[in-house]
Amino acid sequence: MLELLPLLMFVFACFTLMMGYPVAFTLAGVALLFAGIGIISGTFHAEFLLNYPERVFGTISNYTLIAVPLFVFMGVMLERSKIAEELLENMAKACGRLPAGLGISVVAVGALMAASTGIVGATVVTMGLMSLPTMLKKGYSPALATGTICATGTLGQIIPPSIALVLLGDIISSAYQQAQLDLGIFNAAPVSVGDLFLGAIVPGVLLVVLYTVFLFLVGVFKPELAPPDAQEQSFSRRKLITSILPPIGLILLVLGSIISGRATPTEAAGVGAIAATLLATIKGQLTLDLLRDVARTTTICTAMVFAILLGASLFSLVFNGLGGEQLIHHFFENLPGGAIFAVFIVMVVIFVLGFILDFIEITFVVVPMIGPVLLKMGVDPVWLGIMIAINLQTSFLTPPFGFALFYLRGVAPKELKTSSIYRGVAPFIVIQLILLVVLAIWPDLVTWLPKLIKT
Repeated sequence: MLELLPLLMFVFACFTLMMGYPVAFTLAGVALLFAGIGIISGTFHAEFLLNYPERVFGTISNYTLIAVPLFVFMGVMLERSKIAEELLENMAKACGRLPAGLGISVVAVGALMAASTGIVGATVVTMGLMSLPTMLKKGYSPALATGTICATGTLGQIIPPSIALVLLGDIISSAYQQAQLDLGIFNAAPVSVGDLFLGAIVPGVLLVVLYTVFLFLVGVFKPELAPPDAQEQSFSRRKLITSILPPIGLILLVLGSIISGRATPTEAAGVGAIAATLLATIKGQLTLDLLRDVARTTTICTAMVFAILLGASLFSLVFNGLGGEQLIHHFFENLPGGAIFAVFIVMVVIFVLGFILDFIEITFVVVPMIGPVLLKMGVDPVWLGIMIAINLQTSFLTPPFGFALFYLRGVAPKELKTSSIYRGVAPFIVIQLILLVVLAIWPDLVTWLPKLIKT
């Protein structure tokens, strides 16, 4: 029974989180509780806890994690400066007469928002407030409208520069280093957040294309669900260009500097934050109140992320001290099918955990547990990171606990039924599962670009 303490610790943490207690304090509290149980039962050495200050210092001095508040600042500044509203209005006029033109416009704007903000909740809420009333007014099926918005909002999970990829990349990098050291390899090439950014570009573009094709086919074969705009819209090509250039320019500036090797993700995040502020100034939106609001939101979000990280660090320390890593390694070693089946099991577990845990919690708690074990089995770290990111994105859409559904439900009209939201996301979940299968069969779709840039 005592050898199952790590498993009981994990289950108890999940149960406590489901009860609504604060994540950071829950993880740290559960860790200390089971550390005490382990000390009393003789299965945990108290000296393990002396390593915690080193982990805290490692987090404080982690240069990569500086990108988190900078990317959050960039995203919030763009969201508050109403650049997306102007872009959606002009895109809708340009595509309105096409089959499902408004829906396709929402996907395009949502993809640009996701690439600019990298925050799932902010994108879903913003797109819900901006586009849902218009889509319903134009005669769109409530299910299709809400499904499109939810799916588009979660693109912030996979399209770089994504906060999720920054955090996941840092954890994957640490797990890969640990795996290589355990295998006796001391000169392995490091894995960086930039590698995950590069690996996510092709899957992210594929996902946007698949969403667009699906909506176009719905508009062609079932126009009653996504009717074209029957009213003549005064479309200005100049306004469209001037509204689309700022976010695209910002994306190219941030990603281009990373891909070209001229800047690290952290440096690119700093450039993005300044550029977003300049865009808000050019648009005439920057005020002292706006700057204060953006700074406050950035501080709250960053404090939440790092508080969870510190709590999760203590949790993983105690988990490993209780023999959790050996338990997982032994479990995977005895699985039939080797690394392939092991990855499949992990994907299923992460998908289920995505119903009850946020991506930050899964990234900080689950990935450090399973990452080193899978990477020692020869799994490519960049491919594994992207598969986890898309998997979490899918779980965010899956009823009844998908986080994106809750975000949209909070801003949707009260008369819109929750069942409509559930029905609407179903085809997009299928699309994402198809993409996961495609990436599993052809992993080069993920690994090709990072290898090409490195060479």
